[in-house]
Amino acid sequence: MENNKPSEHDITEVVAQRPAANKTENGVVMVISHSNVQPPFSVLWATVLYCAEFICASVLSSRYHDTENMVWMGLTITFMLVPSVLTQLTLTFVHRDLGRDRPLVLFMHLLQMGPIIRCIEAVIVYCQAGKKEEPYVTISRKIKLKHGRGLGSALECEIGHSERKLAVHRNAFKRTAVIQAFLGSTPQLTLQLYATIQEKYVLPPRLALMIISLISIVYGALVCSVLAIQIKYDDYKVRMKPTAYLCMILWRGLEIATRITTLVLFSSALRFWVVLVGLTNLLIFFFQPWVEFWVRRASLPENIEKNFSKLGTTVVLCMITFLYACINIFCWSAVQLDLADHDLVEKQPRWRCLAIYYTFRFIENVTLIVLWYYFKSDFYVYVCTPLLVVQLIVCYSLAVIFMLVFFQFCHPCRRLFHYNVEDCLRCACCWKKKQFELPADSAEGLQEHAPPDLTNHLTDKETDILDDIMEAA
Repeated sequence: MENNKPSEHDITEVVAQRPAANKTENGVVMVISHSNVQPPFSVLWATVLYCAEFICASVLSSRYHDTENMVWMGLTITFMLVPSVLTQLTLTFVHRDLGRDRPLVLFMHLLQMGPIIRCIEAVIVYCQAGKKEEPYVTISRKIKLKHGRGLGSALECEIGHSERKLAVHRNAFKRTAVIQAFLGSTPQLTLQLYATIQEKYVLPPRLALMIISLISIVYGALVCSVLAIQIKYDDYKVRMKPTAYLCMILWRGLEIATRITTLVLFSSALRFWVVLVGLTNLLIFFFQPWVEFWVRRASLPENIEKNFSKLGTTVVLCMITFLYACINIFCWSAVQLDLADHDLVEKQPRWRCLAIYYTFRFIENVTLIVLWYYFKSDFYVYVCTPLLVVQLIVCYSLAVIFMLVFFQFCHPCRRLFHYNVEDCLRCACCWKKKQFELPADSAEGLQEHAPPDLTNHLTDKETDILDDIMEAA
């Protein structure tokens, strides 16, 4: 059979002859944009948070050493070094530096300064981008959203070497931000808040470390939410508005601050029971994806990493599941793991899981606060404890309200939902009635909003690397 595919040289010549924006035969708009390279602000911000938290933890450990608080010093150093080492390993793995001759970069990683050298590399790539014409590496196709609905035509953008390098840096720092937030900042903030209650005074370095840790956790939660949207709606060009970010910051900030405060107060009254609470949460969220995997009788995904054996793939999946469990202990992870899928994430949002999570988490927080109220120590005799209990319950309720507002009004792809928050909050009878009327309408709606065929003979989809490539010129 004759092969009608054009060669790569022919394709390059045809693309070079097109105008900046041209509608092709299959309804795809070609946009050639080499100069619209976005600054790596996320890389800079993640590096600043990493350095600030590392420095504050080091200074606070020195203060603990001077006052001979060896327990606090040991735990502070542990929660500083463990996420730092994991960050270095993640950056090295994503950039595949072990098989390359880059001794300076590896030496910087050994000194726990890998994010700094990576940030400098990203800034250099950004400064050199656009100074000379470079051939494109691949082509990305995205459907433009307008008022939350997908338009008919897809935007086809050329991705050059500089854009791809910056995308790799952003992708790597997104992973490290999540690791730093939930394997380092979260236990660090919990420890320092508990130490403050036990010692009954606040050290300036400790206060600075707690503030930076809280900012790092909220940022890591925002990264999880944005990544979940980008993975679920990979075919669409997602643009987050400032109101959406503000709503997510309020939602995540109140949720995380309330959860950590509740756990710390409960641990100050019932020290050993909090260990049982933490381990129960960890085991439930760790084994939940694996139980679903075994119930489906699925097989392990292939090509997670071409050099991995089945044992190596299993180890990687266990590490991802552990991170997933640590996130869900303190806040909603925004994704549901599917260990049989290549992307490891379920593409369809499940409102039932979201409702169950926040319902049980609200009940658990209220239970822990009430138990603390009845078993609290004399340290809180000068504190209006009933008011504190009410404040914590109200703050968590406000976090849930901001979450509902985000999904109902601020989510960039809210018009693509089959069911929205409004549908889920209706009475069960109305919801069931609508379900019976939906099949015919939903079939027509899916045909109306179905995206065009995004299959392309130039390249395969690169979801992990091209999460947030630049906007069309």
